Amino acid sequence: MNFPPLTYGGSAMLCRFVPRSLVLALAALPLAGCWEDDGSTALGTLERDRVALTATAAEVVMDLPVPQGTKVTKGTILVKLDDTAQQAIVNQARAEVSKAKAELTKLQNGAREEEIAEARATVAGAKASLLEADTTYKRTQDLTGRGTSSQAQLDTAQAARDSAEAKLQIAQEQLRQLVNGARAEDLDIARAGLEAAEAILASAEKTLDDLTIRASRDGTLNNLPWNLGERVTVGSPLAVLLAGEAPYARVYVPEPHRVAIKEGDKLQVRIDGLDQTMEGTVRWISSEPSFTPYYALNQSDRARLMYVAEVQLPDSASSLPDGVPAQVLLK
Repeated sequence: MNFPPLTYGGSAMLCRFVPRSLVLALAALPLAGCWEDDGSTALGTLERDRVALTATAAEVVMDLPVPQGTKVTKGTILVKLDDTAQQAIVNQARAEVSKAKAELTKLQNGAREEEIAEARATVAGAKASLLEADTTYKRTQDLTGRGTSSQAQLDTAQAARDSAEAKLQIAQEQLRQLVNGARAEDLDIARAGLEAAEAILASAEKTLDDLTIRASRDGTLNNLPWNLGERVTVGSPLAVLLAGEAPYARVYVPEPHRVAIKEGDKLQVRIDGLDQTMEGTVRWISSEPSFTPYYALNQSDRARLMYVAEVQLPDSASSLPDGVPAQVLLK
């Protein structure tokens, strides 16, 4: 029994260990399971971009509103985690923002009329006290000069007058402070405090929003690795999307054809199970070989190198499933 030779190190997914006569017979059938490879075909499978949405906190899965296999649009809620603890943090941050806003508003508005009136009354009272203390001091000073009052009484009267004068100065400064309002530096400090509180709130709200997993792209919900009621681990995938309408053919381009393939090229793609080929567009091709580096190979071995390429199919192929074998004609 004869066997067809292997090509490109056996990586081309050819039918092997099949009688040559059977291979030749099947080659006449359109896209039958086996066909002859003349080296100008890149083999692979249909794929879609896999988008893994991961957990940012170790919380319990509370809801899975969308079943696996459902087509979803960007923003659709896929998984809900327990947000009780984070909601409390957000509420606390909002309270701090309200407090900072009130403090800034208080400084901007200045003192109330009632406070200013009270300060003026205090000044008037201090003036009256000073006048009384000064009168008492002068009387005591006159009596001391006549010898009818002691030096100790004079010293006490003088101290009372000096104290009343100091209290008047304090009252006048307090009134001036209320009338002039807050300093520019105090206003800057209050504004900075408000900005810091708002930044903390924004961070807490972002963390809260991350506990609700939403689709980041249009596509199909392929997998939900965690079950309802399980506590997830940080960084683990919570939902896996297959993004995009039509799949792309992920194939391996043989080294001799690599130089002729570039992004944007139009190539014919054969899909197992379809009679007609489709025109696809090369959206990416690797600059590095998938196997042994070229500098470690001689000329004959270099022909065995493969370069991964992705050939995007048209939107009309949106119904094709992933994993189906595909062949891209390189000529």
